Amino acid sequence: MARKPRGRDISGWLVVDKPAGLTSTAVVNKVKWALDAKKAGHAGTLDPEATGVLAIALGEATKTVPYITDALKAYRFTVRFGQATDTDDAEGRVIAESAARPTDDAIKAALGAFVGEIMQVPPRFSAVKIDGERAYVRARGGEDFEVAPRPLWVEELLLVDRPDPDIAVLEMVCGKGGYVRAIARDLGQALGCLGHVVSLRRLWSGPFDAAEGIDMATIERLARSPDLDACLRPLEEGLTDLPMVTAMPEGAARLRNGNPGMVIASGVDYGEECWAALDGRAVAVGRYKAGELHPSRVFNQ
Repeated sequence: MARKPRGRDISGWLVVDKPAGLTSTAVVNKVKWALDAKKAGHAGTLDPEATGVLAIALGEATKTVPYITDALKAYRFTVRFGQATDTDDAEGRVIAESAARPTDDAIKAALGAFVGEIMQVPPRFSAVKIDGERAYVRARGGEDFEVAPRPLWVEELLLVDRPDPDIAVLEMVCGKGGYVRAIARDLGQALGCLGHVVSLRRLWSGPFDAAEGIDMATIERLARSPDLDACLRPLEEGLTDLPMVTAMPEGAARLRNGNPGMVIASGVDYGEECWAALDGRAVAVGRYKAGELHPSRVFNQ
C-alpha cells in the first residue's frame, strides 16, 4: 500500500531569491519543509552558483508550472573573456586561452547574431539527455559525445557594463530552455577571444521578480509560522500569460469534474487555451470552444 504524502494541502507560489551555492532542488526541499507542504516543485532550474528568481509552486499551483516555464525570463550575467572552460562557467577547468580582447563596439556588433530564433548547443555539463542519460554524467565520465543544437528564442541581448577589458556584463531576455553559459561560450568564439560565465542572476521569470523574492534566511526564520504562509502568492499568478474566462457555478461544477462547462468569454478565439475563474479563483485550464471550456487541468481549491 502506497504511503500517504505527509504535509499540508497548501497551494500558491513562493518567490525565492536563490543564493549561490544551493541547487534548485535543495531550495524546493527547504521551502517544502518550512511550509510543511505536501507537494512542491519549481519553474525553471538555476545552476547551483546562479542567483535570483526561483519560483516555487505549492500544491495545486504545481499544475501551473508549465506556464511559468514557458514564459520569458531575464538574466544579468558576467562574461570573462580570454578563457574557455569545460563547463562554460567559472566552476570548470580551463581548456583554452586567448590574449585577444574585444572592443565594446565589437561586442555590440556580435550580439545581433544571438537575437531572435537561434540554434543553441547546450553545454556538455548540462541536464539534457543523450540516449537517455544526462549529459553531465557522460561528461564527468570523460566520454566523447555530441550535444544536438536546439532552438531558443532570444528577445533581447544587451551589453550593460564593461568594467575592464576582461569582463563584460550582459542582460538577456529569452524563452524556455536557454543556457546562458552557452551564450557566453558562443559569444567568445564569435569574437575570437573565448569566454565563459563568471556570475549569473535571473532578474525575473514570467510575472515573478527577484526584487520581490524572499531570501533563505527569512524562510528559515519564518518556517512553520503563519508569517511564511502570508508570503504565498495566489495560484492564479501562474496563469497570467493566458486569457481568463468566467465560469458560472453550474459550469464550474462541471469543470471540476473534468467535463466541458459553460463560460463567459470576451475576445477569446475558438480553440484558444485559457483559464476559467469563479469569484476570481482558478477552476480549470482548457480550450475554449463555442461558449464552453474543455478542461485539460482542473484545480481543487
